[in-house]
Amino acid sequence: MTQGSLAQWVVNAVDPLALARFWAFVIGGEVEARSDGWAVLHGADGQPRLSFQPTPEAKARPNRVHADVVVDDLSASVRSVVEHGATPVGEVVTDEEGSFQVLRDPEGNEFCLVKPDADGF
Repeated sequence: MTQGSLAQWVVNAVDPLALARFWAFVIGGEVEARSDGWAVLHGADGQPRLSFQPTPEAKARPNRVHADVVVDDLSASVRSVVEHGATPVGEVVTDEEGSFQVLRDPEGNEFCLVKPDADGF
């Protein structure tokens, strides 16, 4: 097989448009509502496209893949995404690469807000 290229990440969602709008708030980009029920977040600044596929059932298990979103101010960013529907999971963790907070988006998908240390991420 020849190497492929990543076209997009697809997320199953009970409410694709609402979840796309949440992620547009978190990482930027333009939301497109499609007539087939899908919603697409066209990434800003070269970020990959996220597509939200309608599914009738809510998330039932932990993610096997999650997003790490780098932020400048961890505390302020956590407060902001919580105001927009995210839920923190546990406490802020600090390790050799910096600090991070695990959260769940409005449909329960885990992601991390990350504040790297001075050496970067």
